Parts: sequence; C-alpha cells; structure tokens
Amino acid sequence: MSTQVPDQTDEETETDAADAKSPGEVRREEKRARAAEAEADAAAEEAEAAESGKAGENTVELQVFRYDPEVEGKQEPRFDEFHVPFEKGMTVLDALIYARDHYDSSLTFRHSCRQAVCGSDALFINGSQRLGCKTQISELSAPVRVEPLPHAEVQKDLVVDMEHFYDQMEAVEPYFQTDELPDEELEEQRQSRENREKIKMSTRCIWCGACMSSCNVAAGDNEYLGPAAINKAYRFAMDEREGEEMTEKRLEILEQEHGVWRCQTQFSCTEVCPKDIPLTDHIQELKREAVKNNLKFW
Repeated sequence: MSTQVPDQTDEETETDAADAKSPGEVRREEKRARAAEAEADAAAEEAEAAESGKAGENTVELQVFRYDPEVEGKQEPRFDEFHVPFEKGMTVLDALIYARDHYDSSLTFRHSCRQAVCGSDALFINGSQRLGCKTQISELSAPVRVEPLPHAEVQKDLVVDMEHFYDQMEAVEPYFQTDELPDEELEEQRQSRENREKIKMSTRCIWCGACMSSCNVAAGDNEYLGPAAINKAYRFAMDEREGEEMTEKRLEILEQEHGVWRCQTQFSCTEVCPKDIPLTDHIQELKREAVKNNLKFW
C-alpha cells in the first residue's frame, strides 16, 4: 500500500497559509486595506472636485458683528463680510481665526482651548447661542451670521462683559463645603455611585454663559440668579457629602424672590447648553426641595 501524500490544491494551500497568520497580522492587514480604501476615496473626491473646477475655490461667507467704542468711525455697530476658504471639518471659530489672521487683525473675539471645555467662545451664531469651536460650518445655512451673546454689554466686536454672570455664579458659593472631614489626613471624602450619577450632568458646566444669554427672565430681571448659577447650586446641594447646614443655606438662597421661583420653565437654557445639561429639570427639582424644606408637620 502506498504511503504517498496526495498533492494539495492551491486553494487548500492558501487556506492553510491564512490559518497560519496570527490575529495581529490579520488585524494589521485589515487596517492597511481600510487605509488604502480611504486614500482611494479621498483621491477620487479630489479628482472630482478638480474636474468640476471647484478645487480650492469653496468659500463660506461670514457676516460678523463689529463695534469698537474707542475708535472713531467704528462706534456705530455694523456687520462686516468675510469670505473664508472652506475646509472639511471647519468650525465657526476656525473661520473667525482665518478672517482675523488674513483679512482684519482688529477682529476681536475670545477663544482658548478650542475643545469645548473652556467656554470662552460662546457666540450668537445664526440666531442661537453656540460654542464657536464646537459648531461645524457644514451644519449651518449660508451666510453664517456671528454676533455677540445677547443680553450682555458688548465691549468690542464679539466680546461681551461677563462680570455680572460671574457675580451670579459666585452668589451661590460654588464650592464644596462639608461639616465633617475624614479621620485620616489622606482619606477620601467618599460618595456613593448613585449620588455621583445624580449630580454628574450638573458638574459639566463650563461657565460659557450661553444659558444665561438665552433666558428671557434673566434679560428682564438683572437680579435673577440664572440657570447656570442655579445649576451650580444644584451640583453641591444634591451632593451627599455636603454639610446639612450648608445645604439649607443654599436652599434659602435659591428660594428667594430672584431665585428658582423666577424660572418660567421655557427650556431655552436646556436647548442651548453645549454640554447637554438638563438645566430646567435641575431648577424644577430644586423648587421641590425648597417646598419640602419649608414643610412643617405639627
């Protein structure tokens, strides 16, 4: 009887070779294939744009509010137009920076981190409060109209005075205060998972002022604490680690005439919040807490 091994087909050889590859090699091959496919798609899009005569010619029209009280001839508010070369992924802040660097170095606006964390570049864009660094040009209808936040004093161009907003935030004492500290010097101030989840969204506030600018009540009542300050008070009042005495003090501040009861539940603050904080819900919960705090049974 013959012991000769039958010849393997090409298909079987290829299968065995594939089986011999490590998982890492397979993943790397798949990654290279996806990269090559993406590069081919990009080249095809570029070739199509070049063929249609649009390569390098796409622009976005910005209509930017201008005002400078210290320069004669610029003391009357107006809108300037800038045509900025559009690139995929461009934000409103990117377009403003390009306009400032290439067309008019006197164009003034605030910005810092460019990652929707600092809250510096809150603006009124196409009729809504937004962060310039988070707002994609591609998602807006043309022309893109950029104005300073409403209901705030304009200092120059897109820069508004934030002092009143900061005063309202400080009024609720926005820092943690407790009655008891752990026995050990390096021991944690422990918090339950459930309580952390309850206050998690309220901790995301970046003090941008968009909610305050959108609030009609705040526009008509300069003493109203406003949604941002009330949310900050919520963050600490609902923290189980805060002292009872301080929690009662916060509720007393919030239930005053210009506190939570001035809110008319319009949800405008919630709609414009760039961090998706349910501001109106937090205000309503604080109203309920204020009522319960004042209930007496005898």
